[in-house]
Amino acid sequence: MDKEELKEKTENITNTDSISGEENKAKEELNQKDGEESSNVEKEEEKKLTSEEEIETLKDKLARTFAEMENQRRRFEKEKEDAYEYGGYSFAKEALNLLDNLERSKAALENDDNLKSTEALKKIVDHLNIINDDMLSIFKKNNIEPIKSIDQKLDPNLHQAMMEIEDESKEPGTIVQEIQKGFMMKDRLLRPSLVGVSKRKVEEIHKNEQKDEKSQ
Repeated sequence: MDKEELKEKTENITNTDSISGEENKAKEELNQKDGEESSNVEKEEEKKLTSEEEIETLKDKLARTFAEMENQRRRFEKEKEDAYEYGGYSFAKEALNLLDNLERSKAALENDDNLKSTEALKKIVDHLNIINDDMLSIFKKNNIEPIKSIDQKLDPNLHQAMMEIEDESKEPGTIVQEIQKGFMMKDRLLRPSLVGVSKRKVEEIHKNEQKDEKSQ
């Protein structure tokens, strides 16, 4: 093979490789364009879905905001009502100490051997009773009233049992002694009553236990 033929063949191969490379390049560009177009379509679809989701999200946020505003309004109304109804709760609770001190003072004077059966003691006790009644009247005008205790069944929500007292005339658990008076402010407990409750005698309990054993 001479030099010219070899040169010609070499040029043909080079041209063929060049054409193939251009074709491959064109195909790659075409595939890339197709990929970009499909990607753009997907992005547009995603944008459409995202917009719908955003609208739903905004609706949900708006509904939550209105709900929270309504809850805050209700809380404010409740706090305002409580402030009006129970604004003097702490003051009233502290003021009960005055009644306790009056009761203690009266009891101390009545138990004083030097003052018993004297006219001076009678006058002092009368004055203390007037003050006590006036305070109870003021409390009542402000919806603060004493809790009923004596002869009532023990209620853990209102009474606090401090002792048990043997008493056959009362059902067990009946309040027979009031150690400290309890008070309510409307439907709210200011303080519980400190009380003593009845219980059966020990002998009677043993008798009942023996009867139960015999019946078994």
